[in-house]
Amino acid sequence: MGFSLTVTEKWSGLTLEAVLRDELAFSKKTIHQWRMEKGIHINGELVPWKNTLSEGDTLTFSLDDPAPSYPPFQMPVDILFEDDHLIIVNKPAQMDTHPNEPGQNNTLVNAVVHHELQSGRNGYIQPIHRLDRDTTGAILFAKHSAIKPLLDQMLEKRDIQRTYLAIVQGEVKTPKGTINQPIGKDRHHATRRRVSPGGQKAVTHYRKVRFDASSNTTIMELSLDTGRTHQIRVHLSSIGHPIVGDTLYGAKKAGHSYQALHAARLSFIHPFTGEHIKVEASDPLHRLA
Repeated sequence: MGFSLTVTEKWSGLTLEAVLRDELAFSKKTIHQWRMEKGIHINGELVPWKNTLSEGDTLTFSLDDPAPSYPPFQMPVDILFEDDHLIIVNKPAQMDTHPNEPGQNNTLVNAVVHHELQSGRNGYIQPIHRLDRDTTGAILFAKHSAIKPLLDQMLEKRDIQRTYLAIVQGEVKTPKGTINQPIGKDRHHATRRRVSPGGQKAVTHYRKVRFDASSNTTIMELSLDTGRTHQIRVHLSSIGHPIVGDTLYGAKKAGHSYQALHAARLSFIHPFTGEHIKVEASDPLHRLA
């Protein structure tokens, strides 16, 4: 298996090595491996890497990806965006992003693998980030091993913007603000996290969308500078406004069995095509807006 790219006007006149190194930011190890294995063809032929490329040339990359990455699980997936390199899916509530224990095959990544196999592809799928079991919304997956490290690097550099919506208890008085509090494990609970001076740096930005007096709840828009486990849930609870339904962090039981936290938007520049990818994931509660 592999993938193909078309040389753009921007790449015209550059050598193959310059495109791989400077434009696509592949690692030296990856570039060396392709060179040694003769894993890249230009217009179907092996040509010297010092030759310059022309707009419209087709670069074909060979990959030896293990496939499928996970056992397939038959379940419809809500696809927000898909091409030959990546796929973005709207995750439902009460489903893990990936297996957390041996034999667990009913997760979102298993369902995406099934979709890939049904579409005639090899089933290589790797999540670039994750959402908690009961958090809904957009998740990005890599469809081959060449793009995964590029997306991982983009996530680390915060070049992938993620925006969340949450319904919290009570009226948030401040129109917008930042919660800059380190987060660590709660030694009194196996899975809970807490604000802790000795924890990892965690920064959450928030904006008040609107207050609903009838339910005494506030809709919040949130974005993260860091990606700690349960970060939004811990931070909102720490300022006295736990997410509706999030009983682990002090909220009252709600009419639904999961917390009202949703990964609403995901945007980034596609590392291969340069396209600005921006998706919005519909909210299952139909109350987040």
